[in-house]
Amino acid sequence: MGIFERFLTIWVAVSIVVGIVLGEMFPGVFQAIGNLTAYEINLPVTVLIWLMIVPMLMKVDFGALHEVGRQWRGIGVTLGVNWLIKPFTMAALGWLFIGFLFRPLLPESQIESYIAGLILLGAAPCTAMVFVWSHLTKGDANFTLTQVALNDTIMIFAFAPIVALLLGISAITIPWETLTISVVAFIVIPVIVGQIIRNRVMKGGVAAFNSFDAKLKPVSMIALLSTLVLLFAFQGQQIIAQPMIIALLAVPIILQTYFIAAIAYVANKLLGVEHKIAAPSSMIGASNFFELAVATAIGLFGFSSGAALATVVGVLVEVPVMLSLVAIANRTRGWFTPSKIAN
Repeated sequence: MGIFERFLTIWVAVSIVVGIVLGEMFPGVFQAIGNLTAYEINLPVTVLIWLMIVPMLMKVDFGALHEVGRQWRGIGVTLGVNWLIKPFTMAALGWLFIGFLFRPLLPESQIESYIAGLILLGAAPCTAMVFVWSHLTKGDANFTLTQVALNDTIMIFAFAPIVALLLGISAITIPWETLTISVVAFIVIPVIVGQIIRNRVMKGGVAAFNSFDAKLKPVSMIALLSTLVLLFAFQGQQIIAQPMIIALLAVPIILQTYFIAAIAYVANKLLGVEHKIAAPSSMIGASNFFELAVATAIGLFGFSSGAALATVVGVLVEVPVMLSLVAIANRTRGWFTPSKIAN
């Protein structure tokens, strides 16, 4: 794990402070940036999101999909947790904590928007950082690659319908045109561009690809942090007025992360799956594709929305929570024995 990934929470915290300060000092500048939109999608943020996501999607080898049958138990758990459980439990926790328990402590006008942001997080399973978590738990690299490739394929088609369904259940108006454009802009186009770049770079061999990937890592993380600076330049006044908002939004996100990881981990154990499969299978569901969630929240609801803030809180808690899950997985390796049955 590089310096950006290892200290992501610190970088995010610094971006929050910088964004708030700059927003207070130059409100006109950031207002002008916020107005640079097309079809309700902010253009500067779109460029930053592409710089953030494309290097991650470049790592995905869709040719690995033929390996799905070899690890069908672990893959089955991954898909079941990610698409049949996770989005709905995140929505339920959002309704419970934000819509009910914490409601008196939050600005009433943003309640639905906060819940929408949590829904966006829950509907976007991890794409990039799961490679890090898998490596730290000594997970099977081929399995991790296969499950990410399959998840990303499903995400292209399932993300928008699931988000629309849960937003509809929450009685939140669904901007279908913006949602569709967001999926195309933040999933389809980055996937295509990432695969084009991957194929060209791979012609030089694996070593050339790894070297190119290493050079792009800082670009991706700087783009993420720049996006957060913009977000908090718009969110600053609200956060200064109610700093407890971030802590309250973190509660359902953290609970969801541990809950989903536990379900996947135990399910793999009961199915007789090896630890090197069970660990990455639980990690991909527990962590989030927060880059997509942040981008979509901005596109659907705007920079200053509660939805955008909720997705950023997901970024803030991602690394420390996931590292704790890595530690748990490593300490419980002895619970698993090598399976005599082909996965």
